Amino acid sequence: MIINKEIVKKNLDLFAEFMKYAFEHPEILEKIPPDGELVILPENDPILYEKNLETVRKLRNGGKKVAVFKMELPRTNAPKLAESIV
Repeated sequence: MIINKEIVKKNLDLFAEFMKYAFEHPEILEKIPPDGELVILPENDPILYEKNLETVRKLRNGGKKVAVFKMELPRTNAPKLAESIV
């Protein structure tokens, strides 16, 4: 089961990747209504995809405008120590 802390972290990672893309392609921001919400559905994380889709439904049921984008959740490339100099 995914916990709220994980959901927040993964969504922040998605948002960071989205903003990197938007920096290079600012026209994508025009797709988001000024008074709208942005929700990203991660294609490579089915659990988070469903959680975020649930958020989309709740927002729309509440009368909010929602811009929904699909993209891959970035993979963490943690550095691995190849050599240590002592």
